[in-house]
Amino acid sequence: MPAKPPITSSIAAEHLIALGQQIRTHRKALRISATTAAEAAGMSRVTLHRIEKGEPAVTMGAYVNTMAALGLNFGLVTPAESIETHPEVSREGWIPARIRLIDYPQLKQLAWQVQGADTLSPKEAWDIYERNWRHLDGQALTVNEQQLIDALHVAFGGGNSHV
Repeated sequence: MPAKPPITSSIAAEHLIALGQQIRTHRKALRISATTAAEAAGMSRVTLHRIEKGEPAVTMGAYVNTMAALGLNFGLVTPAESIETHPEVSREGWIPARIRLIDYPQLKQLAWQVQGADTLSPKEAWDIYERNWRHLDGQALTVNEQQLIDALHVAFGGGNSHV
């Protein structure tokens, strides 16, 4: 009888998928083609595609090479829940893999039409901020939410400088 996979394997798979999405989002924000990024990381375009999908069969070294080629830092990151309990931790430039609506009150108000979702991808959150910036209450923004908006603006750009 084969051994059951550890309970954390599904969590690890989710983390790899989120990491792959972040790598892909960053590559696209830099306007670097998959072929160019793969060549810079010393791998095939197919391997880069597998990394961006979060496939666990790809070696950790390939993930690190890809991140280095795109100028991303690799290290241990404190989970969002821990950052909430440590207000002295700066979120400047930090974008979570999934953005919890409960952590960002203005985003939660702007995303009223999103039904049944407690989290958004960074791109989804940016699109909502950018589309609805005129409804944003700048005085009610927390420091963490302003830092998130600034980081999303850097990552995804956009023509709207009001956000």
